Amino acid sequence: MQALPPELATVRSYASLFHTRSLVTRPTRTTAILLVVVLLAAAAWAIFFWRSSAADPRPQLLRLMPSAADAVLYADLSALRQTQFLQELYRWAPHPAQDTDYQQFLRDTGFNYETDLDRIAIALEDETGARRFLAVADGRFNEKKIESYALRTGKKEEHAGRTIYIVPSSGENLELALAFLSNARIVITDLPNLAETLEAPEDPSHKEWETRFERLAGSPVFALLRRDAAAEQALAAQAPGFRSPQLATLLDRLQWISIAARPIGEHLQVVAEGETTDEQTTRQLSDFLNGALVLAEAGLDGAQVRAQLDNGTRQTYLDLLKSADISRLDRGETKSVRIVLDVSPAVLKLAPSVPRQDAQSPAAATGRRLSASPSKTAHGKH
Repeated sequence: MQALPPELATVRSYASLFHTRSLVTRPTRTTAILLVVVLLAAAAWAIFFWRSSAADPRPQLLRLMPSAADAVLYADLSALRQTQFLQELYRWAPHPAQDTDYQQFLRDTGFNYETDLDRIAIALEDETGARRFLAVADGRFNEKKIESYALRTGKKEEHAGRTIYIVPSSGENLELALAFLSNARIVITDLPNLAETLEAPEDPSHKEWETRFERLAGSPVFALLRRDAAAEQALAAQAPGFRSPQLATLLDRLQWISIAARPIGEHLQVVAEGETTDEQTTRQLSDFLNGALVLAEAGLDGAQVRAQLDNGTRQTYLDLLKSADISRLDRGETKSVRIVLDVSPAVLKLAPSVPRQDAQSPAAATGRRLSASPSKTAHGKH
């Protein structure tokens, strides 16, 4: 049983003092009553906050993200499954046939990410040129099946009473480590020493992440990036078609970038925010984004676009642009630019569909990495 906050002991001592009539006069008795009421209210709040924060899995998962991470991705699939938007998205999205590797992975582990995964947090970092990850997931796991599956090609080690499974991988890094933190929580990583990572003392710099996690508390899905040169190069590589020298210069001055999504009915509210210590950067970035919106709307009204797009498609794009709300935030030490977009079901229908034969289950690669043959992995070490 967890120990209750110390406030209750304080309240009890004041209450006993109040009942000692010989020591309490009428004026002091009134003061004592008020004091006891205030302390009881404070204790009730402390107990509520203590219990609710201890039971909330979101901050627990995010607290396990390494302070050295370059990016953190989070998704609460349990919450998303209850939303109208996700149901609409599921109806729209293609449903490719699962490949044989992943079907075997399902049978061997008893884990289906579509139904068994509730929430997941993933930290990404570049370590001396190698891209590393650490993922913590909540869900329904068959520990015996997963242990049996891991030990087919891997081994297990004991560290401070915790069992860690080391599994060969076919990925960039040759080994994966996984451990059960509880019956419903698992951690998997390709960082070199999972035991040290889990047992490391709290890093004061993690407060920077926690402050921004709290700002994103209302979003079941988000990506938070701490900017540096490596992140800038990765961002440019992912979106080469959107390069702009002016925009690239402004983005390079940002220290943090977040992109969050929250379903509201059948719509999806997307919020992107860039944060810096330089107010001039936020002003220039806000002006650039507002100018880009004006140009985009003007382009959709042009004769050439009207000839290429039907009225319904063009209007859907216009509605998306007109929903954009760009604002600047001043938090004292940091300044931010925020853009909010409303994504309607009509926008989803404009996205190109994925041919069934070319599509692949997003979890199939994970199954292949975990099931890499020992001989192939051993060969890769030489």
